[in-house]
Amino acid sequence: MGFIKPLFPVLALCCLTACASAPDRYVIPATEATERQRIAFRSVEIREISLPAYAASDEISSLGTDGKLTNERGVLWADTPERAVALELARHLSGLSGARVASAPWPLDTLPDARLELRFESLVAGTDGQFRAVGQYFVAVAEGGRERSGLFDLSQTFDPAGGPQAIATARGQIILDLARYIAVNGLR
Repeated sequence: MGFIKPLFPVLALCCLTACASAPDRYVIPATEATERQRIAFRSVEIREISLPAYAASDEISSLGTDGKLTNERGVLWADTPERAVALELARHLSGLSGARVASAPWPLDTLPDARLELRFESLVAGTDGQFRAVGQYFVAVAEGGRERSGLFDLSQTFDPAGGPQAIATARGQIILDLARYIAVNGLR
């Protein structure tokens, strides 16, 4: 009996943990570029995606009109945001341009013609029904080409009453819009 008493709190905690519900995870719905956009490069590496702390978190955040960020407990992205954004952007840029595009580390033997970095100032859904992406992009070019940089400020309308799935859909669409923007303004 003396052996069971010290184990009781541990067993009770294990039972409570097992009974706790798993968080809801939301996948970004796949969107596809239907148009084509010529770019100046045959291959592009997405070297780095830098997100603000709240956007890099697994928790889905929303920004109130008062400037306060809130997270709904138990509602998470299905993938880590930086990885997911890099993979989405690579898929969209490849689909738009026909170029070989991959996120770092570069998986091919032949080095890429250009490297793309993105630094987001903001990537958040607002309770006003606008999902915004604000930041900078940088294009480093191999072998003495013309390097480029620029700013982006994009928004996508969504229905806040649609909850986390509406936010996920808006984020997927805004990354597609960002890929179009970078293809036209940064990779031509």
